[in-house]
Amino acid sequence: MNQAPLVALVGNPNAGKSALFNALTGARQKVGNYPGVTVERHSGRFALDDGRPVELVDLPGAYSLDPSSPDERVTRDVVTGTQAGERLPDALVIVVDAANLDNHLRFTLQLVSLGLPVVVALNMVDLAKRDGLELDAEILSQELGVPVVPTVAVRRRGLDDLKHRLTALLQAGPVVRPGDGVVEDIVTLQRRARAISEKATISETAVRRWTHRLDAVALHPVFGTILLLGLLFVMFQAVFAWSEAPIEWIESGMSALGNVVGGALPDGFFRSLIVDGLIAGVGAVVVFLPQILILFLFILILEASGYMVRAAFLMDRLMASAGLSGRAFIPLLSSFACAVPGIMATRTIDDERDRLTTILIAPLMTCSARLPVYTILIGAFIPTRQVLPGIGLQGLVLFALYIFGIVGAFVAALVLRRTVTKGSSSGFMMEMPKYQWPNVSDVLLGLWQRAVIFLKRAGTTIALTTVVLWALLSFPKPPTGSDVSPVDYSIAGRIGHQIEKVVAPIGFNRDISLALLPTMAAREVAVAAIATIYSIDNPDQDSGEHRLVDQLRSRWSLPTALAYLMWFVFAPQCISTIAITRRETNGWRWPAFMVGYLFVLAYIAAGATYWVARAIGL
Repeated sequence: MNQAPLVALVGNPNAGKSALFNALTGARQKVGNYPGVTVERHSGRFALDDGRPVELVDLPGAYSLDPSSPDERVTRDVVTGTQAGERLPDALVIVVDAANLDNHLRFTLQLVSLGLPVVVALNMVDLAKRDGLELDAEILSQELGVPVVPTVAVRRRGLDDLKHRLTALLQAGPVVRPGDGVVEDIVTLQRRARAISEKATISETAVRRWTHRLDAVALHPVFGTILLLGLLFVMFQAVFAWSEAPIEWIESGMSALGNVVGGALPDGFFRSLIVDGLIAGVGAVVVFLPQILILFLFILILEASGYMVRAAFLMDRLMASAGLSGRAFIPLLSSFACAVPGIMATRTIDDERDRLTTILIAPLMTCSARLPVYTILIGAFIPTRQVLPGIGLQGLVLFALYIFGIVGAFVAALVLRRTVTKGSSSGFMMEMPKYQWPNVSDVLLGLWQRAVIFLKRAGTTIALTTVVLWALLSFPKPPTGSDVSPVDYSIAGRIGHQIEKVVAPIGFNRDISLALLPTMAAREVAVAAIATIYSIDNPDQDSGEHRLVDQLRSRWSLPTALAYLMWFVFAPQCISTIAITRRETNGWRWPAFMVGYLFVLAYIAAGATYWVARAIGL
């Protein structure tokens, strides 16, 4: 008895495959698993025009023949005839979303190039027409070289024509057309897909036309990269230029609070705790809230406008050159806010080696907690002058620090993928959202939530760490009349002097040595710790950012400041990052490795910066 022809239903996720499968097979379905994997296998039967039965298998949704998940691997293996226990399909029905044609055609072009008999189901044409998009199925058929049938699966429209086309293909016998060879380059596929989509488009709304025009720039390998770098550059310039006035307001408020509280309390233990510990330490961090909110304002707007996903697509080729999947872009981007959610977001990466590599380099993304350290040192040692009209030197240095972190992450990924996480990497496909104006209320809500998180962190982790450091810096006190600094005589000072022996070769002084340990609790504590040190060393001086800037200029050399900046680019992040890495990797092996290699990188980078700066006379 001859086997019924096997037809595979294949396409991108959300193309309407399941609706078409149900419409064709009705109740004649069965569900099982593919041999050797846990991926579900949905199959059913329907009759052709001539009455012959056909077995229809609904393959898992996929974006490419270069698989990045078990589902995509099954789809690839079935359509290429390499899936164990499955025979090569006699024909393919490729389901595409008419409203998202250029994106879905990328996978279609790969499938057509296999050489199997193909019918394309141009699905959801009713929704495309409702949105002002009208397509010519005949032109699309000519461009692809295969039959194209408009369908609306949920309303059973186009099914008779689809069966008629399949009947004609299968009556011709199992003749496989010569394939053109599968194109794997995403950029090449995207260009071909967009060109075919434009030819097949009869009419579309102005919004869709503008989307294509904007994408022609935003996704261009040269102009798109320039646009992305330009947006980042403007963002870092704004962090300094827009925050000056709010920082002065907060600083004045904290200074007034310190004076009021200090004047109301008698000299002694409690007054020092409140003024020199809490207000001086926490206040030194809170003044950077405007800069953090400006940074997040840009990020929220770029996400809400639909641009961020396009940036991820643009970065895919660059990330692939470092051995990473494009799926790593979103977790790494999240790490600019905080490495903890960034590392948690790696759960979307199916390949374990890709995921592990992304986790190990996530701390190199410059999180918002580093911003107070960067801005206080840049403000103290980098002149406030214009390099070009509208371009300040301070913003340029901040931009360079972020770029250092990104480049360091890519180099680390390249080394890791060739050593401890060695293995092949896969590309990825993604749906492009519509461009839209960000919702003002959503942006404001996002900024409010970020401000609350930052202030809670300042009121808990930073405050607690500052108080502990204040206590270690305050006791024991030097004997009356002693010329030894209270800080040098304290417990923290003695510990700091021991640490200084290790970090002195890279230009670090006593103040940095004292701040290194509490910084592991939270990166922002570095500023609070240094402010507390100077407050105890000079209790009669006012606190505040400008006072701290003056102290740094008088106590630190420029090579030391530059070395500390480079240390922060590479040094491991807070204890929370280490803890989440331990949870996501199920052990201490990889967190210990991460901390070790990042400390080595930080030490080398800081040392090289310090000695080069000294050698050139800075």
